[in-house]
Amino acid sequence: MSAADKGSNAYLQQVVAQQAVLEDDLRARRGAPAAGAAPAAPAARRASPLAKREGALAGGVGEKLTPGPVDVRITGFWRWKNVLVPPNAFVVHTRRGRATPLHIGLGVSFRFNPAIDSFLVVPGATQTILINAYCVCRELQGVLVQGYVQWIIQDFGTAYRKLDFSDLDDPMRLVNLQLREQAEAAIKDKVATMGVRDVLSDKQPIIEELTARLRAVAEGEDNSDQGLGLRIVTVQIKEAVVSSSRLWENLQKPYRSEQGQIARLAELQAEEAIAQREMATERLKETQRLEYERELAELRARNEARLFDTQAAERLRRTQREHDDARAVSELETETTLHALRMERERHAEEAETGRLRIRREQELKRLELDGELELARSQAQSEHERALLDVERARLRADIDNQQTPASLQALLIGSLPEIMAKLPKPTEVRTVSINGTDRTTVSGLLAEIATVVGALRPDQKDS
Repeated sequence: MSAADKGSNAYLQQVVAQQAVLEDDLRARRGAPAAGAAPAAPAARRASPLAKREGALAGGVGEKLTPGPVDVRITGFWRWKNVLVPPNAFVVHTRRGRATPLHIGLGVSFRFNPAIDSFLVVPGATQTILINAYCVCRELQGVLVQGYVQWIIQDFGTAYRKLDFSDLDDPMRLVNLQLREQAEAAIKDKVATMGVRDVLSDKQPIIEELTARLRAVAEGEDNSDQGLGLRIVTVQIKEAVVSSSRLWENLQKPYRSEQGQIARLAELQAEEAIAQREMATERLKETQRLEYERELAELRARNEARLFDTQAAERLRRTQREHDDARAVSELETETTLHALRMERERHAEEAETGRLRIRREQELKRLELDGELELARSQAQSEHERALLDVERARLRADIDNQQTPASLQALLIGSLPEIMAKLPKPTEVRTVSINGTDRTTVSGLLAEIATVVGALRPDQKDS
């Protein structure tokens, strides 16, 4: 019976167990003393009374080594001590009342006063984290992904403020634990979006996702100051294993079946080659026997065919000659008929062309007559128009001349017309004298007034007569 049938979940139990181990690891060092006080007072660590006594006797003379992964030598006695740090370890030295460290860097040695000073030593070598991530892929199948991450401290001034290096036995333990948890979370997130075959065949997407996330946490995004002062050296995925043995066998079955199929096909090809070789030998013997029989049959058939071809050729020649004679007669009749039809078509075409020429000539004559009438009408209209323009021009000139006349010219014109006027007047029967003094004869109005007076004096007599 499977785990699901028993009402238990092996994967859930495994996750809960790992969580309990993680909480225990984090809880085990929370009560540890401060990192600065440990090197100055080694007796404060969990030690036996004999060890404390030996430490007190040896505290004032010679050299001693602080416990832990870094061999830090402390020389001198009481308040006049020297701390010698290996060249491959980071150290930060602080003093009471100082906001900034007195010494910080790689392999820095310094004088140390236990009463007011504190220091922290961290290994500077590359750290390696082994990762065993139990993941669930896109098909909801368990996959174990094994890999490792190597990192190193790049900026210790940032790292010692943001990370916990207080564990005396292993200062890197909590940092490695935190980075391992982040790496496992990143691997699980990426594997959850991939299929089983993708995880087993191509691990590069997992490496890229894990590298991007760890660098964003350790180094900060876009070289910002939000990082932890660490640098990710390399990220590698060693192995990916399917948790379910049945699923692993099912994944291997296609390849195994394919290889078995190839082997079986090879056997069948060998058997087929042998059978074909045997059949070829038998076919060769039978072919030789049939070849002899065929040659004899071909020889008899050739003689019969030659006789038949001779007779058929003669019949064909006669038939072809009759067909050629009939075709010649038919072609002659067809040619005569076509010639007659062609002559009839040409005659109709000539008549149609003659009719079209006659109609075109009549239309041309009518068009010429219409053009002549239109030209005559246009000429008459043009002449009348020009005559009207001459009359208008003449009237305009006469009006301009009349408008441009001076009183003297009008008087001269009137004087010139007097003989004609006098010739048209009736002969007087009596003589009357009309005085026209008092008018200005130099003006036209005065002259007209005198003429009006004379005409008025003559008008009664004309009425009487």
